[in-house]
Amino acid sequence: METKYVEKLAKVFLIAIYLTIAIFALKYFGNVVGYTLLSFVVSLLAKPLVRLLRKIKIRGKSLPDGLLAIISIIVILAVLVGVISGLIPVFAKVIRNITTISELSSLEGLSVYLNDLNVWLRETFSLEPNFKLEVSVMDKISTILSFKLFGSMIGTVANTLGSIGVGLFSVVFISFFLIKDETLFLRLLSAVTPDKHTEHVSSTLADVEILLSRYFVGLIIEMSVVGLIDFLGLWAITGLDFDMALGIGFMAGILNIIPYIGPLIGGVLGGVMAIALKITSTGFVIDAHLGVFVALVAAVFIAAQLVDNIVLQPLIYSTSVHAHPLEIFIVLLLAGSIGGIIGMLLAIPAYTVVRVICIHFLSDTKFVKSLFTDKSHTQG
Repeated sequence: METKYVEKLAKVFLIAIYLTIAIFALKYFGNVVGYTLLSFVVSLLAKPLVRLLRKIKIRGKSLPDGLLAIISIIVILAVLVGVISGLIPVFAKVIRNITTISELSSLEGLSVYLNDLNVWLRETFSLEPNFKLEVSVMDKISTILSFKLFGSMIGTVANTLGSIGVGLFSVVFISFFLIKDETLFLRLLSAVTPDKHTEHVSSTLADVEILLSRYFVGLIIEMSVVGLIDFLGLWAITGLDFDMALGIGFMAGILNIIPYIGPLIGGVLGGVMAIALKITSTGFVIDAHLGVFVALVAAVFIAAQLVDNIVLQPLIYSTSVHAHPLEIFIVLLLAGSIGGIIGMLLAIPAYTVVRVICIHFLSDTKFVKSLFTDKSHTQG
């Protein structure tokens, strides 16, 4: 009896040590921890692709692990660049259309206003006949904006680009080795784990990798399906331009990964952008046709969310987190209160890790038995 109590105490103490190390690392090495965690996610996303590429045989041999890692990273980066490059034209076209039409409708009035203001200033303050307020303002701005200010701006931009570059290189570099050597993370973790708990740690990490890999792959599928439905609906049903429909659809799909509020944000923002494109393309003409267009846009986004809520989300959660919907809802509320949108994005993966750790290390406690049923335990 006393031995079992000591073992329980040792497990709790071990978890406390890991939590302390994690908090210390987040406080003093936040960037490094962030790069490592992001690399771990990339390695999880790459696992299905690596397994698929391993089936390719050349003279009876699979491709080298290093080459598989490089190909996987290139594919992930290509998808990311493709999504970003698809979204930029949407925002650019909306801004360009609105700006162009606004300039055409207001430039004449602005010119008249400036002329009247210049006349009033010359008469009131006895200024030179050729005085123009806009010219004077631009001269003052040119004087204020010295080379020092431009140097500071260039330095800020350079630092930002440098930070992004360092972060991207770090994630790619770490991801390469995590993908190339699937046991690397386990060996690093085992190095700081007592020998008697090594087996528990190994099985825990294996379950975490399986569940999180399923979860993140499921999110990619969810994002792609929702984006595809939105794109096809906006293009084929509402008649929006192909590139604009593609950009808006995948923007809504990306925002859909934010639990609960993401679909609302994506639907509202996507709908507003689609309507703005329609209005600007017709010269701000508001008629019955616009009402039909708005109704069709709303129907497209609602249909996509029905498919997501009824089919995709239950499938993703049932094959990864294995948690009760109420359980997930409470976790997301708590995470949102603590960390906002970022907290909600990290809530389910973090909760999945906590569940697996509790099942492996505290499975004989009443709380874990009651809350975390054995269906959460995933076999490879």
